[in-house]
Amino acid sequence: MKVKVINRNEEECTKERTQDLKKVHRNYDPNLHQHERAHEYTRALNAAKLDRVFAKPFLAALPHDDGVTALARNPRSLNSVVSGAADGDIRIWDVALRRTLRRLVGHTGAIRGISFAPDGETAVSCSTDCTVKLWKVPFAPFESGEVQQDASPVFEFQGKGAFRGIDHHWGRSIFASAGAVVDIWDHSRSEPISSFSWGSDTVTSARFNPAEADVLATTGSDRSLALYDLRTTTPIRKLIMQTRCNALAWNPMEAFNFTGANEDCCLYTFDMRKLQSALCVHKDFVSAVMDVDYSPTGREFVAGSYDRSLRIFPHTGGHSREVYTTKRMQRIFAVKFSGDATYVFSGSDDMNVRVWKADASEQLGIQLPRERQKHAYSKALVERFKHMPEVKRIIRHRHLPAAIYKAAKTRRAIQNADTRKVKNRIAHSAPGSVTVKPERKKKLVTEME
Repeated sequence: MKVKVINRNEEECTKERTQDLKKVHRNYDPNLHQHERAHEYTRALNAAKLDRVFAKPFLAALPHDDGVTALARNPRSLNSVVSGAADGDIRIWDVALRRTLRRLVGHTGAIRGISFAPDGETAVSCSTDCTVKLWKVPFAPFESGEVQQDASPVFEFQGKGAFRGIDHHWGRSIFASAGAVVDIWDHSRSEPISSFSWGSDTVTSARFNPAEADVLATTGSDRSLALYDLRTTTPIRKLIMQTRCNALAWNPMEAFNFTGANEDCCLYTFDMRKLQSALCVHKDFVSAVMDVDYSPTGREFVAGSYDRSLRIFPHTGGHSREVYTTKRMQRIFAVKFSGDATYVFSGSDDMNVRVWKADASEQLGIQLPRERQKHAYSKALVERFKHMPEVKRIIRHRHLPAAIYKAAKTRRAIQNADTRKVKNRIAHSAPGSVTVKPERKKKLVTEME
């Protein structure tokens, strides 16, 4: 006869400190837990509700003296962000302490773009005063009691017209400026080393590819998206859309994909190798999208709109997973992800740079191991049961301002009417006589090479 006994080690069951939790021994045999899935569904429902209860994304507002028009993050410093305003003022912020480290004084017109060199110690800015200025940005953190100082530019580049955008090369000491044409400048020369143009009245933004650093993408006032290569003397390809794109951003992980922020309230993700169709159309805004920036992980991006809202999209998702608004926030002209993908910065017309959490309900600060395990378990449960109607409703629900809610409702009614009209036309026409363009090709006019 066999006798089974329970043998436990006293050291494993004894608490080391009085604050420790008492260890509970559980039997995970599925035959003993017939209602395990029901219990997990209840936990997932509670986790989804708690996620919305603790969703407090707004962290801080960093004030300017005029509307914020440009933002840039330092690639070598997580706690530093640089903002430019419509009065020509550029400020370096210490985000952790919420204070101005230094003011960069020199521009007399509105700042249209700021970009950092890869070393993090040099920055370039462009303005409507027809100048580009080169700055030395101190890398070492300032002491908390140090007095704020003003800095002057190291070098000034004079252009023939107002500048609309700027971006620095990822590997060399050159940068591209957007204006009447696309100019390529070297740090050591006062005149552009090369210029590109392709029929556009004004080039509104320019971005270098993070992987193939000599490839450049621009948006133009003639509703174009153009690709350039510094190794050639002519542009490569150009895509004309029905409405204008205001800004674009490259995906840092899938560097052949880029997303454009369009005037038609949508964002379009393209593959630079195949511009005949968009990879994805991102909807939800009710007014023109002004700026877009990718997370360093490449899995999501943030966009700011003229409708005074900020949204975070999955890189392959058609709808936003998060929307941020405040009563005082006005039209958003610049957005940026932080270097660790934990925070989001937005610059708006109400003279403030706002700091948000990328995950609205994330617990900041030091967490105990059991707290991290609990959060990971709750997220896994919500992910497992996200298709259930009640969990899905709680996850998706966001309280919107009345103006945005009514505008979105009107847009949905118009889109439903158009869809119904097309269905009726197909039903009452000869087979094959009515062609319907897919959503990913509907706003594309032509592609030129």
